[in-house]
Amino acid sequence: MDFGQVIGFGIDAKPEFWIGPRVTGEGFRECHIAFVAPSRATVRQFFDAATRLGAHVLHEPRLWPEYHPDYFATFVRDPDGNNVEAVCHQPE
Repeated sequence: MDFGQVIGFGIDAKPEFWIGPRVTGEGFRECHIAFVAPSRATVRQFFDAATRLGAHVLHEPRLWPEYHPDYFATFVRDPDGNNVEAVCHQPE
């Protein structure tokens, strides 16, 4: 799926891995890495494991209705400074 400078790779036009260019600043720029989870419980388990291991919390698990009504995600920063997301697109 091609959105100009951002490309999503997946099966059946459902991207699971996205790549985009660095568009701000010089030097290091965080990557946003998103993983699709099969359930909201799995998103919460990811959050619990990541924070237990010391990941910095960017956003606790919650709905993001600005993306779509069932977009449930959490975001943490990994040890390299990247934004790692676990997201479920399924209803509760």
